[in-house]
Amino acid sequence: MLTTLKRIVQEMNRIPALDTALFRLASQVKQTLKVDSCSIYLADYDAQVFTLKATDGLHPDAVELVRIGFSEGLIGLVGQREEPLNIVNAHSHPRFKHYPEVKEESYNAFLGTPIIHQRKVLGVITLQQSEMRRFSEDEEAFLVTLAAQLALEITNADIRGALNNTSSVEAIVQQKNVRGIAGSPGLAIGFGFSPDKSINLKNYVIKRTRSPSQEIQRYRSGVEITRQHVDSLSLRLDDGIPDDVKSIFQLYHQLLDANSLGREVEEKIREGWDAGSSLKMVVDSYAARFQAMEDPYMQERAIDIVDLSDRILVNILSEANGQKVEEKRPTRDSILVAEEVSATMLAEFPRETLKGIISIRGSNNSHAAILARAMGVPAVMGCQNVSPSLLEGKEILLDGYAGEVIVSPERNIKAEFSQLIEEESAITERIDAEAGQPCESVDGCRMELYINAGLSADVEANADFIGSGIGLYRTEIPFMLRERFPSEQEQVALYRQVLESAPNLPITMRTLDVGGDKPLPYFPINEENPFLGWRGIRLTLDHPEIFLVQVRAMLRASVGLTNLQIMLPMISTVSEVKEAKRLVNQAYFEICDEVCENGHGLQRPKLGIMLEVPSVLYQLSQLAQHVDFFSVGSNDLTQYLLAVDRNNTRVASLYNSYHPAVLAALNNIVKQANDNEIPVTICGEIAGEPAGAILLMGMGYRRLSMNAFNLRKINWLIRKVTLEESKHLLSQALNSVSHEEVFGHLNDYLETKGLGGLIRAGA
Repeated sequence: MLTTLKRIVQEMNRIPALDTALFRLASQVKQTLKVDSCSIYLADYDAQVFTLKATDGLHPDAVELVRIGFSEGLIGLVGQREEPLNIVNAHSHPRFKHYPEVKEESYNAFLGTPIIHQRKVLGVITLQQSEMRRFSEDEEAFLVTLAAQLALEITNADIRGALNNTSSVEAIVQQKNVRGIAGSPGLAIGFGFSPDKSINLKNYVIKRTRSPSQEIQRYRSGVEITRQHVDSLSLRLDDGIPDDVKSIFQLYHQLLDANSLGREVEEKIREGWDAGSSLKMVVDSYAARFQAMEDPYMQERAIDIVDLSDRILVNILSEANGQKVEEKRPTRDSILVAEEVSATMLAEFPRETLKGIISIRGSNNSHAAILARAMGVPAVMGCQNVSPSLLEGKEILLDGYAGEVIVSPERNIKAEFSQLIEEESAITERIDAEAGQPCESVDGCRMELYINAGLSADVEANADFIGSGIGLYRTEIPFMLRERFPSEQEQVALYRQVLESAPNLPITMRTLDVGGDKPLPYFPINEENPFLGWRGIRLTLDHPEIFLVQVRAMLRASVGLTNLQIMLPMISTVSEVKEAKRLVNQAYFEICDEVCENGHGLQRPKLGIMLEVPSVLYQLSQLAQHVDFFSVGSNDLTQYLLAVDRNNTRVASLYNSYHPAVLAALNNIVKQANDNEIPVTICGEIAGEPAGAILLMGMGYRRLSMNAFNLRKINWLIRKVTLEESKHLLSQALNSVSHEEVFGHLNDYLETKGLGGLIRAGA
């Protein structure tokens, strides 16, 4: 059965027009199951009817003519019940309705099953037979399985059909909504623009060469031109972008280094392959390794490798042909659209025309998403079922808060969207005008705002405004960008730079949080369920030599300073804290002995833990006896509480930090922390969202840590609300039954405060 199903669906996929494909499908199913008729009806929600779209067995003239109401006949009953209907004699069923156009008088047996995609009934597929009989379990199972596969194809074809240009003016302007993953907040209007990527390694045909030395020279020349181009792109980025984010381009420089890709490529050339072929073979191998990793951040590195190598290929071919490849340039407000948007693609796009970004593949961990957030450019990642060519030249409304894209919008929808952009722009001007004011509510509640830093190898703290300090410095990125564990001295140099960037402000460094879902290239870990595997503190406690070197480096870097705090990730038991604390003490006394000999002082850093595993919510009082502070990692906590992988587009809509259960957990944490007199910070995305900041203040959180880009906005918002209002809003949220209801309360509140343009709830 499975082989037959695959063959039928694959054949359908090869037919570009949906109507033709459905007719072929009906014919194939009828022949395969040896029934008298197979028909397909699709739902029209505007008219509330199922329309007969294809049949092999009913009268062909009935196609497009027969329209069955959602509550009419057996077709309507299948749609209402959302389950198969298997009837021996359809004519005797109380819901049977006769449609003379279909000529089905001779058919008795009926089997219908709904075609459903993401809880929405898209249509109904039916089998009919003259003989009075009940269709077998195998036949029913076949049809149900086929319907499930058909649902995805109809969804894809529906989007393609709406976006494709046709001779019909109505089809050209038909609005279509596409969902993705929120990559960078903001709203944008522009026309889809897809850079020319016709020259790429994917399409390059492998060739042999008789002149290896000439090909090596072409390769080296192509690399050097690419290196200069990457340098110029890095320099072109706005001064306001943190150095930490700009250093994304360090990865490109590492790949361009002769000891990285170059050595292997030149080895292939010496084996007799031309420069392009050698580059393709080496890069395909590297990209496959990264794509096979479980961690989304590491998977995204394959995008960087392929993008950089495509650029090298263009320059190699330009050298070989003696002419430069001309690239098309945008001339109006544009939404950059690509299969996989890369950091270089984003950096070279003219800033004056760049309004937003759509990446067909990719996640909010991609370098393009990180750079977009730093540049303040709205972005939506992981837009399935569309291609850049279908969005080329189309007018697009992009919502980077909700991860939604509206293509060819209707006039009234565009007008409403434009109004939102105007409101958001007006508030942004007010925010900038009041930057630097104390973060204190109208009724005197003082909040401390910190930044999350360490997205790559340099220091984000060089940004203009870092608030009260660094609430989370991620130390793992330098480990990921090397081909070996960084030495203690290398780590000391990096950490010293971070600590000295704000010597009078607290800086919380999280110990190495890799493993499982974030494997190091030189320390691979293969697990079936990495999110529940060997990661964070579990890995470093199993390798105390790694943990001790890092802690020693942090302590050595803090000599003469007093702002270091150390935080342990992925804690799930009290025993992990005790063991980690023993090792930290061991490192502390070792460094004390060393620095005392030189007349220097070393202050013992405060030790804290990340609260992101649900089990610790029930041991906070015991944990409080062993640490100096708590920090809530709300992103992972939400993921674990709701059992949702937020980077999986199929279930990403279920991931929501405003789920009443998540809010209740966050509320419980701060209450217990206050009872135990332990300071608590929250450093997940919810802390940097206006609606989230209001709820967290109502709960009792007084320390919020967020991306630097959100700092001014949250500061401005806190000064426009009262603590009492936030407590009232929290009470409404905790009594809600869904995140949608929570958003309703948040929206109403923001509107009454005149802050509706600040953001839509939850964004």
